[in-house]
Amino acid sequence: MAFIIPLWGRQILFNYPTIVGLALAIKLLKNWYLKQNEAAQVAREKINAELQLLKAQVHPHFLFNTLNNIYSFIINNSPAAPGAISKLSTLLRYIIYECNQPVVQLGKELKMIRDYIDLEKFRYGESFNMSLHMQGDASNKMICPLLLIPFLENSFKHGASQMLAYPWVNLDIVVNDQHLYFNLSNSKPTITGENAVSKGLGLRNVKKRLAILYPESHSLSITEDSMKFSVSLKIPLYNANDTGHGFITDKQAYELA
Repeated sequence: MAFIIPLWGRQILFNYPTIVGLALAIKLLKNWYLKQNEAAQVAREKINAELQLLKAQVHPHFLFNTLNNIYSFIINNSPAAPGAISKLSTLLRYIIYECNQPVVQLGKELKMIRDYIDLEKFRYGESFNMSLHMQGDASNKMICPLLLIPFLENSFKHGASQMLAYPWVNLDIVVNDQHLYFNLSNSKPTITGENAVSKGLGLRNVKKRLAILYPESHSLSITEDSMKFSVSLKIPLYNANDTGHGFITDKQAYELA
C-alpha cells in the first residue's frame, strides 16, 4: 500500500529549504551584529586609552616648563616666587582632579590659560608684551580639557623664549552659543630649527586629540612666516545639561581605530 503524504506535509517539504535558509540567515545576521558590537567596544576602548595617553603627555611637558620658571624665581630670590607657586598649585589641582573627565567647565579651562599667562609674565617681566582678550559668556558650557594650552605653550617655547628682544604674544578667545574661536599669534625668531615651531610634540598631540574628539566639526589653521607664527582654531562647545557629551561614538571609533 503506497504512503500518501498529506497536502500540508508536501507544503512543509517544499518550503523546507526556504525555512532552513531563513533560519541560517537570521543566525548569521545575529552573529554579525554581535561581532560588530564587540568590535565597536574594542575600538572605543582603544580610542579612549589613546586619549588618556595623549592627555598624560600634556601634563609632564606643561609642568616641566612651569617648574623651570619657578626654579629661576627661587635661585634669583625673586619676590614673584610665592605667587607663582600658588598659581602652580591651582593649576595642579585642576589638572589632577578635574581633567580626568571627558569634558570640563569652559570657565575653568579659560582660568587655567590666564594663570599660565600670569606665570609667563612673571618670567619675562617688562620685556614681554602679552595681549589677551576674552569675550563671550562661558557659563553652562563645556569643553574637552587641555586642548588649548599646548598652543599657548608652543608660542612661548618656540617664539617668545627664543626672541632676544621685544617678544610678544597675542591671544583672542571668542565664545558664542555653540563655538569657541581661538586665535593666537606670537613673534618668531629670525633663525629657528627646521619648522621647529610647527612640529613640536605638544602640537602633534593636540592635533591628534582634535581629530579624535571633534572629527569633521573643528577647523584648525597653523601658519608661519618670517615674522610670526599663528594658530586659528574653531571648536564646538557642549552644553552643561547635555548628558551625552564627551564620548566616542561607534562611527568615530570605526573611522579612527
